[in-house]
Amino acid sequence: MRVRIEHETHYEYDSPIRALIQILRMTPRAHEGQHVRRWRIEPSIDGQLRRSEDALGNIVHHFSAESGAEALTLRVAGEVETFDTNGIVKGAVTRAPDLYFLRDTPLTETDEALRAFAAEVAQYDANDVLGTLHRLMNAINGEVVFDIQPTLVSTTAHEAFAMRKGVCQDLSHIFIGCARFLGIPARYVSGYFVRIDGVTDQDAGHAWAEAKVPGLGWVGFDPANGISTTDAHVRIAIGLDYLGAAPIRGSRWGGGGESMAVKLVVEDADGAAQSQRQSQD
Repeated sequence: MRVRIEHETHYEYDSPIRALIQILRMTPRAHEGQHVRRWRIEPSIDGQLRRSEDALGNIVHHFSAESGAEALTLRVAGEVETFDTNGIVKGAVTRAPDLYFLRDTPLTETDEALRAFAAEVAQYDANDVLGTLHRLMNAINGEVVFDIQPTLVSTTAHEAFAMRKGVCQDLSHIFIGCARFLGIPARYVSGYFVRIDGVTDQDAGHAWAEAKVPGLGWVGFDPANGISTTDAHVRIAIGLDYLGAAPIRGSRWGGGGESMAVKLVVEDADGAAQSQRQSQD
């Protein structure tokens, strides 16, 4: 699939900023499941954009500016060619050992209720870790309702599970926490998703999880959609949780209050071209 992405994050400040720095994890890396055809980051104000790599192998850009701007738009756009690998992540850069991804974080730690749920629904089988993870994913998808209202970026896995509501970030944190409780290394993935219903305008990027399966390697699980990852998923960054793979984090001096608006288009470019040709026939 040829996936076209246009993602704009626009900030408005109450007064001119004195300086800012933004850390961007918004650039995909190539692996056997995806090939980056073109990709560009375009800040709307003058500044310095430096590319580097973090400890987990994610591509990171640091954008710094001292311009007195009252607004900033960060735009990323490009195309990624994706391939269905049945959820198996092959050839991806991984800097940390597998055991690193057994570490709990405040966002992924489990409580007694979540541990009991994991033990009951996953029915852990050391000889069938893949089956264990599929049972866990399907149970979370059936138990937790996708709802953008009740949770925040700071909501923990056990808090979202207690409400039985959350967004893709929350369902991924629940999956990761449960998998780690079962002794299976798991990590958070940020990226984009081509919706099956054909809707291209989206409110935010997507998130899912990857877990280590003996004999297969890292495998992607998308509990928000109840599927293993496919060519509809564009993989951007990994982390122990959302904070380690967040698209944008940063700080600024001055500016007072701020507001933020996001515009995101994720489109199957080949499918869109075919539809356009059919409409012209």
